Amino acid sequence: PCKRSRDSETLVVSAGSRTEPPTQLTDEQWLLIANLFPKYEPSPLGGRPPAEVRACVEGIIWVLRTGARWKDLPNGFPSATTCWRRFHEWTTAGIWQQVWARLLRMLDRREQIDHEQAIADEVFLGKKGGELVGKTKRGKGTKIMLLVDATGLPLAANIHSASPNEVRLI
Repeated sequence: PCKRSRDSETLVVSAGSRTEPPTQLTDEQWLLIANLFPKYEPSPLGGRPPAEVRACVEGIIWVLRTGARWKDLPNGFPSATTCWRRFHEWTTAGIWQQVWARLLRMLDRREQIDHEQAIADEVFLGKKGGELVGKTKRGKGTKIMLLVDATGLPLAANIHSASPNEVRLI
């Protein structure tokens, strides 16, 4: 239901509205990873208050799940620029790897990871230069290795120069 704020003519829409995108994380999942993200304090000089961390995480996950462009982020999330900036900042800081590891440990404790069978796959990306580029018989490139359980849940991922043999990368 919608209601008007007493102090202004601002329309307040409760969660569950059909116009808001659905949440990407459960409250339990968020509580498990919330402390991995930095806190953003308002500037003492004033200005726009920083976007809420959970809202940015939800927006980032929405983009990654849908494959949409950042500029197509629905209005229920912080701005596309803010979400992209935080995504880049948190990726560089290694926060997403910590989130992934923590969520995997939770699934493992609940015995929701199928350890009986694991599948590895590799992709070769041809590139002329840049980080993690190495020579192979097929030319220069990068290898992306992914290890999943029997249900397709990603357990590990590696990006390496194409030079080493795949056996050494698993």
